[in-house]
Amino acid sequence: MQVETHHTDDTLVLAPVGDWTLDRPLPDARAVMVNAAPSSPVAAVAFDTSGLGDWDSSLVTFLFEAAEYGRAHDLDVRIDTLPTSLERLVALSQAVPEADTTPEAADTALLARLGHWGLAAYDEAHALVTFLGQAVRSVGAILTGRGRMRWRTFGVALQESTASALPIVTVISLLVGLIVAFLGAVVLQRFGADYFVSYLVSYGMLRELGALMTAIIMTGRTGAAFAAELGSMQVNEEIDALETFGISPIDFLVTPRILAVMLALSMLTLYADALGIVGGMGVAVTMLDLTTTQFLTGLLEPVVLSDALVGIFKAVVYGGIIGLAGCMRGLQAGDDASAVGQATTSAVVTGILLIVFANAIIDWAAAVLQV
Repeated sequence: MQVETHHTDDTLVLAPVGDWTLDRPLPDARAVMVNAAPSSPVAAVAFDTSGLGDWDSSLVTFLFEAAEYGRAHDLDVRIDTLPTSLERLVALSQAVPEADTTPEAADTALLARLGHWGLAAYDEAHALVTFLGQAVRSVGAILTGRGRMRWRTFGVALQESTASALPIVTVISLLVGLIVAFLGAVVLQRFGADYFVSYLVSYGMLRELGALMTAIIMTGRTGAAFAAELGSMQVNEEIDALETFGISPIDFLVTPRILAVMLALSMLTLYADALGIVGGMGVAVTMLDLTTTQFLTGLLEPVVLSDALVGIFKAVVYGGIIGLAGCMRGLQAGDDASAVGQATTSAVVTGILLIVFANAIIDWAAAVLQV
């Protein structure tokens, strides 16, 4: 790699000669131009490639640096003196703007931070409502026979959401029923109302804790899995491929998962209710000297069908929230590995937040309607 220089009138001519390949040291364009500067003023820079041999991207790098140095010193850089192939490569390299890596100064003013938080909350709400509308439209089309669902995806999601989740749901439900019965026994014994511990356990599990605890488990398990799956597809550009073929990701990927987790959570809630009552019965029999018959009698007399129906309704709503949050965060994932992890975390946080919020609304509505 050598660069010969000469001058023609007010033009500095750079003439790279020999082979220019990456296995050889690259000359410093700035140093070459400074050393070749004549005593008289120079107005332009041109290039002569008549003595050039083999070349690769190293030559393009040198020419780009020389052109940038010339422009920085208000010189007319004549890349049109290069061969057509080199001229195009140098022009292409100059067409890409340099990325601004200077970090923006954080605005620490309270009002500014509140404004940024408000705008971010609005964007999140807008994205959630938009995604919810698309999902509801897709589910409605399937339920009315106007749309098609990928049953294989539905079956796989249903299996992963039910059979694979049974062990942890079993353990948590038994422990929750045991804890509720134990706390109730401690309080009710003070008033001689041990008999009502069965009602406390059944009411709490059927109406509240069965659906809520199972939903939280499923959020950390199934919702995170949905976000990771769709996030990985987003990174691998599989979502873009579906859209290119005219296939809606909502209909193809999201709707089967949402319907599967809604059905799965409803079944798991009934299972969790039964196990929670069994756990509470164990505490009642061992601590309160109640017989199994007494416990079941105290369970069946006050509990009404509406308690179980409210719990099932909550399970259906929670299932929709879990599927919605997991799929939405997965489709919102960026294009790198860290974005998948962030989408998974965000799906769990969003799911739990919306579940608690929905639980409060349903309980308030049930109290107003006296259900």
